[in-house]
Amino acid sequence: MRAFKIYAVGIVQGVGFRPYVKMLADSLGVAGYVKNMGGGEVEIFVEGERAAKFVEALWNSRPRAIVLEELIVQEAEPQGRRSFEILKSDEEARTPSNVPPDLAICEECLREVLEGDERRRGYYFNSCSFCGPRFSVMRRLPYDRENTSWVSFPMCPQCAAEYSSPRLGGVRRFFYQGISCKLDGPRVRLLDSSGKPVESDNPVLKAAELVSRGYIVAVKGIGGYHIFARATDDSVVAELRRRKRRPSQPFAVMALDLRVAERLVHIDERAASLLTSPQRPIVLLPKKEDSPISPLVAPGLDKEGVFLPYTALQYLLLAHTDDKFAVATSGNVHGEPMCKDLKCALEKLGRVVDYLLDHDLEIVHRVDDSVLRFTNGVPTFLRRSRGYAPAWIRIPRRLKRPVVAFGADLQTAGAVAFEDKVVLTQYIGDLDNFDALKDLDQELRWFFKAYRLRDPVLVCDKNPAYNSTRLCKEWAEELGAETFVVQHHHAHALAAAADAKLDEPFVAIAIDGVGYGDDGMAWGGEILFVEGAKYVRERHLRYVPMPGGDLAALRPARMAAAYFHEAFGEVPMWLAERLPGGLPELEVVERELKAPKLFTSSTGRFLDAVAAALGVAWERTYEGEPAIRLEAAAAGGRPLPLEAEDQVELFAQAVEAYRSRRPLKDVAYSVQLKLGSILGTWACESAQRRGVDTVAVSGGAAVNDFIIAGIAQEIVSCGLRFIQHIRAPPGDEGIALGQSYMTSFT
Repeated sequence: MRAFKIYAVGIVQGVGFRPYVKMLADSLGVAGYVKNMGGGEVEIFVEGERAAKFVEALWNSRPRAIVLEELIVQEAEPQGRRSFEILKSDEEARTPSNVPPDLAICEECLREVLEGDERRRGYYFNSCSFCGPRFSVMRRLPYDRENTSWVSFPMCPQCAAEYSSPRLGGVRRFFYQGISCKLDGPRVRLLDSSGKPVESDNPVLKAAELVSRGYIVAVKGIGGYHIFARATDDSVVAELRRRKRRPSQPFAVMALDLRVAERLVHIDERAASLLTSPQRPIVLLPKKEDSPISPLVAPGLDKEGVFLPYTALQYLLLAHTDDKFAVATSGNVHGEPMCKDLKCALEKLGRVVDYLLDHDLEIVHRVDDSVLRFTNGVPTFLRRSRGYAPAWIRIPRRLKRPVVAFGADLQTAGAVAFEDKVVLTQYIGDLDNFDALKDLDQELRWFFKAYRLRDPVLVCDKNPAYNSTRLCKEWAEELGAETFVVQHHHAHALAAAADAKLDEPFVAIAIDGVGYGDDGMAWGGEILFVEGAKYVRERHLRYVPMPGGDLAALRPARMAAAYFHEAFGEVPMWLAERLPGGLPELEVVERELKAPKLFTSSTGRFLDAVAAALGVAWERTYEGEPAIRLEAAAAGGRPLPLEAEDQVELFAQAVEAYRSRRPLKDVAYSVQLKLGSILGTWACESAQRRGVDTVAVSGGAAVNDFIIAGIAQEIVSCGLRFIQHIRAPPGDEGIALGQSYMTSFT
């Protein structure tokens, strides 16, 4: 008789792994035990004639919610056990494992909500071992009921029986830590904007009726509040924009199911797979011309952000609206994190919404929706959060010591790292907001403690003005820890390398809005030769003045003035009409251009200038707006013969083409494609000179379809390997991944 001790590593807590192991063992007639360990892994002991068969089956067949990255299998002495048991969790950890992300309601649970018995039919929080909230309700590891928000809801006799018996609970409910039903689970209530209860036999159906009638309703979900509003009514969407102080940033739309979503956007097989996946992200997809969605939902854009319900509550809410879809945007006020409790919702959203649909399951971790788009045909993260975070990302080198990485400052995330694993936090947001900065600090501390890390090295951005850099220094003083500083675009480059598991020298194209350069200038259009912790700036977009510094990033016409000055030697007077300060502001800009103090090589600022010059965008009301509108304006465009050597010449040619009455979409398409071609050509030359065969692209502008297409064409034609981000966002949310990876080379 053989016996084995097994350590399972991956996403193995909170996904029904222990019940599955128990039922597999019983089916094979082997004895032993399974238990959660404190670090997040699972320990298994198995003995019997078919113990080896058990190990083989454990690796080769399992439910899709279970992610096995590694099975550490050791021969052991038989213990003479007569049955297979699930033991109480152990606080000791042999090796760390993944913290399970939140997962969308599975088909079986939704079927129970619609057709099941009295305990679960119409139950808003129905879930099982393979779906539902996980990370968002976890107070500590291991994933046991007493360590989650579910501890506030004692099991009724029926749930307790299902939990205790594999015969009654099956693999979905036996030993499921979040088991609940109508008799013992959280309660839903409808409130007005002042917090006064609204009488209703069914709060969710009443909320659906209110949305259909044009009211704006905050709805508490898994990771925070959404704001629901009727998406087909211009006046409702306009009022939501006014109240939320969000004049043009696109709203996401939640559709009841794939069939409803197909009325709104074009969905191919790959998009359908993403939309219906357990992660259930928002996916940006081309609008349908006959879509009933108000044009005010995503003004000036050719794509709509669409997603499907991931809780029973959301499904039942939409099922009872007239449209079967609705705006479902983050429950926050402009520039602040999403609310996750009633106190915040009443204080912050009371002025935005008419009603609140609340429940009493505590959200421990704020978790925003994940957002993806297709760039050059590749699914690309704009935001990696619910459903994906905080699952770790494996890198191709082992770290000598644990790492805490603080990322950047805008639309960011942090990370802890150890061994060959980087755990990116969920999306945090902009750190100029105190609550977001506090979130970053708290989440990093939670992961640091959860993974029992000791004696870390700290990593931050080179920009001394970043709040993330200041937070890093506070940690360094508290822990007496060694600190590394990584230049912004070097971190972007290494993030792309880590994403692709690249462990060799390469050339990187780093394109974004801004990063603090080694020379104190605002970089953002860089060709870098990267050798681990070292890099050489091989080439960059031509430096152009940035009149007013950060003000130029907020007012695209300022950057247009700078490019007109560089390309034509003069600034057109009509730009005064496009500046808030009119002619006096333009005169100030002209004076600054004659004696510039700050220069930039930023891709983002170039796109701002082109967008303003072509009349696509005159102001920036959200991050990247001019560039996003310029990309949308290029939809359906055809190439023009632009032969520029750098982006200043390219700007001049684009302006001349537009003056010659070439179609806007053709000019917008060609200028972005050609910019990519210029960058790709430079990268090819650098790679050939350095003798490397790989070019990676990263940065916030690396999601632009036309720029990436232009880059890819050049790289492939040179016979080089081209790398795009797949596992992590190319924008600043991925910076902490690159920062962490850098330390492996030191």
